[in-house]
Amino acid sequence: MSARTVMVQGTTSDAGKSTLVAALCRWLVRQGVRVVPFKPQNMALNSAVTSDGGEIGRAQAVQAQAARLAPHTDMNPVLLKPNSDTGAQVIIHGRVLGNMEALEYHHYKNTALAAVMQSHARLSAQYQVVAVEGAGSPAEINLREGDIANMGFAEAVDCPVILIADIDRGGVFAHLVGTLALLSESEQARVVGFVINRFRGDLSLLQPGLDWLEQYTGKSVLGVLPYLHGLHLEAEDALPSPVGGITSDLPACGLSRMDSCFTRGAGGEGKLRVIVPVLPHISNHTDFDPLRLHPQIEFQFVPIGEPLPPSDLIILPGSKSVRSDLASLCTAGWEVAIKQHLRYGGKLMGICGGLQMLGQHIHDPLGIEGEAGSSAGLGLLELETTLAAKKQLRNVRGTLLLEDAQVLGYEIHAGVTSGTALNNPALQLEHGADGVISHDGLILATYLHGLFDSSEACNALLRWAGLREVQTADYRARCEADLERLADTVESCLDTAKLNELFELGEVQCVN
Repeated sequence: MSARTVMVQGTTSDAGKSTLVAALCRWLVRQGVRVVPFKPQNMALNSAVTSDGGEIGRAQAVQAQAARLAPHTDMNPVLLKPNSDTGAQVIIHGRVLGNMEALEYHHYKNTALAAVMQSHARLSAQYQVVAVEGAGSPAEINLREGDIANMGFAEAVDCPVILIADIDRGGVFAHLVGTLALLSESEQARVVGFVINRFRGDLSLLQPGLDWLEQYTGKSVLGVLPYLHGLHLEAEDALPSPVGGITSDLPACGLSRMDSCFTRGAGGEGKLRVIVPVLPHISNHTDFDPLRLHPQIEFQFVPIGEPLPPSDLIILPGSKSVRSDLASLCTAGWEVAIKQHLRYGGKLMGICGGLQMLGQHIHDPLGIEGEAGSSAGLGLLELETTLAAKKQLRNVRGTLLLEDAQVLGYEIHAGVTSGTALNNPALQLEHGADGVISHDGLILATYLHGLFDSSEACNALLRWAGLREVQTADYRARCEADLERLADTVESCLDTAKLNELFELGEVQCVN
């Protein structure tokens, strides 16, 4: 028997599609429903390694967690990782197909649709419900031809659609009515209802608008989701945005997509100051979520066009275009500032692309990330990296050699690194040694993403960076708690009777 497929589409990017799908997944699984998340096409630089050794968007990995499943490549069969203003690396069923310019990919979409349909068919055969997330807006006129991400997919599998809009942006009724008006008659017919997201205030003041919306469109309002303060979910792609100024606590964060709120500590005695430069092609910045949430850390994402502020620890993050981002970093003057930071005894980390930047040279003979050639690195570690055609993708566990702390994480990189610096590794993983600790103890570099997710390893790294008495923070428990909070919000704020009907659940039993 084929699964019931229901799709969530948004009136805009960041309307709340990713998080609503995660919320529905956890709400459904708490009732004993076998549900699986699915996104036909995703464009994101934050990705995750799957149980079958592939790569998918980070949002689908979080949704898999919400459904209490291991991430699988079928959950996101087409992933686009932008590497320029007009091009992206194209990943099909978790594996790199190659780089394409926008027009080339537009012509490729019919082929990509076949991969999408294959994945959906496999999931549909295994689960009761497939909870699908759209991309951007279905009303992008220029992208409607050959669409596989929104209504094109919904029409192909003949599934109903929930349309979500963000009231915090303003103009929510115009967003919903305007989007509906730009759809074809058959597409309009498959929209079964609306969800209004990120509402704050007295709901009775909104009710006249809800009544008008239902009367004008003939569609049901399935519910109004509140602006959830302090909600944290890992970001799908864009960097978290500042909200409400500088604060030592999590600022207000609505039920949006996987964009967790930007946090910047208020400083103060005893806080560790941590800085991450915002590279033009920064990737997997979710590595730093545990640090942003940590009560003893003043954390800042700093645009490279701004001066490097005083800090205890600088972390060079992952990058989708390492040589280009390194050139931008140096042009902005950060090379000089980083070396000065080290002379004064500050600590420096490099993760993945950041590790590669710390070496003597980066070679890209095949043009994997751009124009073929070589670039000089920062020259702080005796190592060199060559980008290879085959990407390394694996989930790993092991030990951080600073304090023999246990770690879990994942690797996503095309670089093969060699050099004498690797004789003093930072980690011992299942497959061998990884990374570097410099002889003076000021620099630590690794290919491992998710290093700070493990409390034991995070504590060891914070002590290395200069924090004397570390308070243990359980990041994984925090993520689980917020998924439960989302399911509670669905239960209390959406019309669950209509949802049961939509998902064809009938009478269900809660299995909390």
